[in-house]
Amino acid sequence: MKAVIGVSSNIKEDLLSVPMSNVRAITQFGGVPIVLPNLVGDEITEIANTINGLLLTGGGDIDPTLFGEEPLPGLGNIVPERDLFEMALVQKMLELNKPVLGICRGAQIMSIAMGGDMYQDIYSQKDGPLLQHDQQAPNWHGSHFVEVTEGSLLRKIVGMDKLKVNSYHHQALRNMPAGFIVSGVASDGVIEAFESTKHPFVMGIQWHPESLLTKGDASSCAIFQAFMNACMK
Repeated sequence: MKAVIGVSSNIKEDLLSVPMSNVRAITQFGGVPIVLPNLVGDEITEIANTINGLLLTGGGDIDPTLFGEEPLPGLGNIVPERDLFEMALVQKMLELNKPVLGICRGAQIMSIAMGGDMYQDIYSQKDGPLLQHDQQAPNWHGSHFVEVTEGSLLRKIVGMDKLKVNSYHHQALRNMPAGFIVSGVASDGVIEAFESTKHPFVMGIQWHPESLLTKGDASSCAIFQAFMNACMK
């Protein structure tokens, strides 16, 4: 039996969309991807009970009122239905102790769902000089480094203390929710990865490993393989 993986989607003009790189990342490592609609209701429980794991994909910005703030000028487009659906589904998946991998926006919404918060726009809110976190390079190119926390699940998976990653974001995690630890940080202090201390596999990463797979990036392969292994248990 193959693991069935729910893949989150975006909504624009009443259409669902998801980059095929996310779908290919699941099939490459033996899973069956199911693109999820952004519904808020009893369907969430049925979805969580049906899938073996959840891949929270990247996308636009997150509604700051969900973590007690109002919109700042640097905030981009938000999709309220997506925010509410993903938050409720993450909470249900963690209740069921099922694996979740959050990518970029997916990591951010997972943190918010569990009580964390975030920068709406790092360039106007975070002190000190910052790296270019919205790279001007092909998506398969790693543009900056991430220091991986010793003793973390991420470190165990990738087997390296430093990763070269791609980067397409202007929002970022700020304070970790209870029961989670930071597992990767950029040289400018921006949180790049975090993970649960209470679940076998619940991880958020700020970069896009699904795009790095096209060049056979070893750490990206290891992350998706570990995710799929967890979903099969």
